[in-house]
Amino acid sequence: MLAKLTEQAFDDEDWVFEIKWDGYRAIADLSNDDPLFYSRNGISFLSKFEKVSRDFKNQKHKMILDGEIVAYDEHGKPSFQLLQQIGDNPNLALVYQVFDILWLNGHSTEELPLIQRKELLKEALTETDVIKYCDHIAEKGIDFFNQMKKMELEGMIAKKADSPYTENHRTNDWLKVKFTNTEEAIICGFTEPRGSREGFGALILGKYIDGKLIYAGHTGTGFNKQSLLELHQRLLKMVIKTTPFDKRPKTNMPVTWTKPELVCEIKFSEITDDGIFRHPVFVAIREDKEPEEITGSTDISANKVDNHNTKKTNDMKNTAPLKKTPKLSDKEKEITLNRHPVKFTNLDKIYFPKDGITKGDVIEYYQSVAEYILPHLKNRPLSLNRYPNGIEEQSFYQKDASDNIPDWVKTTQVYSESNDKYIDYIYCNDKATLAYLNNLGCIDLNPWNSALPDLDHPDFMVLDLDPSKKNSFDDVIETALQVNEVLESVKIRGYCKTSGSTGIHIYIPMGGKYDFDQVKDFAHILMKQVNEKLPKITTLERSLQKRDDKKIYMDYLQNRTGQTLASVYSIRPKEGASVSMPLEWNEVKPGMRPTDFNIHNALERIKEKGDLFKPVLGKGIDMMKTLELLQENG
Repeated sequence: MLAKLTEQAFDDEDWVFEIKWDGYRAIADLSNDDPLFYSRNGISFLSKFEKVSRDFKNQKHKMILDGEIVAYDEHGKPSFQLLQQIGDNPNLALVYQVFDILWLNGHSTEELPLIQRKELLKEALTETDVIKYCDHIAEKGIDFFNQMKKMELEGMIAKKADSPYTENHRTNDWLKVKFTNTEEAIICGFTEPRGSREGFGALILGKYIDGKLIYAGHTGTGFNKQSLLELHQRLLKMVIKTTPFDKRPKTNMPVTWTKPELVCEIKFSEITDDGIFRHPVFVAIREDKEPEEITGSTDISANKVDNHNTKKTNDMKNTAPLKKTPKLSDKEKEITLNRHPVKFTNLDKIYFPKDGITKGDVIEYYQSVAEYILPHLKNRPLSLNRYPNGIEEQSFYQKDASDNIPDWVKTTQVYSESNDKYIDYIYCNDKATLAYLNNLGCIDLNPWNSALPDLDHPDFMVLDLDPSKKNSFDDVIETALQVNEVLESVKIRGYCKTSGSTGIHIYIPMGGKYDFDQVKDFAHILMKQVNEKLPKITTLERSLQKRDDKKIYMDYLQNRTGQTLASVYSIRPKEGASVSMPLEWNEVKPGMRPTDFNIHNALERIKEKGDLFKPVLGKGIDMMKTLELLQENG
C-alpha cells in the first residue's frame, strides 16, 4: 500500500500516526518454510540484509509482513546513505521496522481495519534485536509531527485507523508529511563538467506523465568527489545516441543522453507549474525503485487533504480495494520488471528435490545476480535448456521461440543450414526476459559466443575441459593449469570458470576480430600443445567410441557457429544447484570442487570479487602475433 503526499500535519481522532522511516520498504513472506524478503520491485533482500533475514527463524507464526529496513548511524538516526553502503558496512546497525500484517496463519488480514491489523501484528510478532514492531500514536498528529522535527527525522505517516490494506495503490487513507520536499526522479542524461570539476556537470531528470517521459529539471549539487565519479562511471555504460524524452528539452549545456533506467532521490524547494523541480539537490540512488513508478506531478498543493473529518462512508466508495495481487508464496504471481508484466507460475514447484530448491528460488537467484550476468547474455542468441518439472524429470532443448511469447521478449532470425529454415532465437538483455526464461524452466542459460549485430565473429574463444567418468576433478585442475602455462608462454591472459558440473571452461577474449573457423582452428592449435604436455590424461578425440575413457576431452569445437555453453554465473541443473563461477588462477588448485559455488553462496562471492569475467568481453588478443610466438616456442 502506498501513501500520498500532503502538506500539513493534523489532529484527527480517526487517524493514527507513525514515524516516516528513511529506508527500504520490504515485504517479509513467512508463509512457507523458506522465507522470502523482497522490495516493492521484486528485488530479493535475503542475502543483502542477511542480518535481518536470519532472525525470521525466531518467528512463531506463518505470516506476511510489511515494513521498512532502516540503518542507524552512530547517533542513532536513520541513514539512507549508510543503508546503500551495506556491502562496506557488514556490522551496520539494522532494524526491520514492521508496521503492517497482510496474512496470518492461513488467513488474509487485508480487509480488516488497520487498527485491528496492528493489534494482531503486535501479538504475533516476536521482536528481536533487528525485527521491531513499529508503534503509533492516535489522534495527536501535530504534536507528533513537531516531535519528529525536533528529532531531525524525515517526517511522519498518517493512516486512517479503519482503512483496509489496498495493494499497489495510493489512496487518501495513508498520507506522508515531510519536513523537506523529497521525491524520486529518473536520470535521463548528464552535462559536461565545467572548470576543474570531474565526471559530469549536472544530471538531467525526468518522470512519466500519462505514459510519456517528461523533462523535470536538472541537478548538479549534492555529490562528493567519490559519488560523482562512481555515478559517472555507471552512467557511461548506459549512454544512448538520442534523447529518451518524448519532447527534447532545452538545456544550457550539451547533454550525453542515457537510458532512463536509474532512479535517484532529490530534495527540492518547490515544483513549477510546468512540472520542473526548483533547487533540486541529489540525495541518493534508489535501487529499490523502478523508473515506471516515477509518475505524475509532484504538486504538493494538489495532494492536500482538507476533509480529515469526512467519515468512511464517503471515502470508501472512492477507494475500493483493487483486485488482490498474489504473493510470492502463491502458485501464480505477476510483477512488473523493466515496465513489462512478467507472470510467474508454480513458484513453489520443487526443482532440486534433494536440496528443496524451488522454481521461485531459481528466479530469485537470477534477479539477485542480474547486474552481473546480463552483460554476458546481452544480444546473444540463446539455446533454451528447459526443465519444466525440475532436474530429475524430462528436459528438452529449444532454439526456436514459440508464437505465444510476449511481444516485449526480443528475438532474432538466424538461418539454419541443417534445418534449411530461419530460427527465431530469444536473446536476454533485461531482468524481465531473464525472469520469463526462468519461469519457462530454464535453470541454466546458454548463450552464443558471438552477439548481435555481428553473429559471424565471436567475442571470445572457449576451451572446454570435459572429463570422463574415470577422471578426478584434480585431473581437470592439472589440465587447466597446463592450459594456463601454454597461454602465458605466448603472453595471453585466459579467464577460467567452473562449468558448474564436472569440468572447467577457459575463455580468451577475441574482440570480434576473427570468424568462427579462425578461432576454432586457433583453439585446436592451443589444445594440441596441451595434449603434447599431458598425453596420459588428455585427448582431442571427439568420438566417445574411440575416446579413452580415462582421459579429459579438450573440446575446441565449442568454437563453431551456434555452439553454446552455460553462461558464467549460471545455475546448473545438478544436485546441489552449483553455479558456473569465475576463478582467479591462484584458486585453481587441487582440493577445489565445482560444487564449492552454489545458489546459496554465489551472490556473496560475486559481490566480494566483482565480475572477474568482465575482461572476456573486452579488447581481443592479436592472434597473428600469438601464432608467431607459438612457432618461436615450438
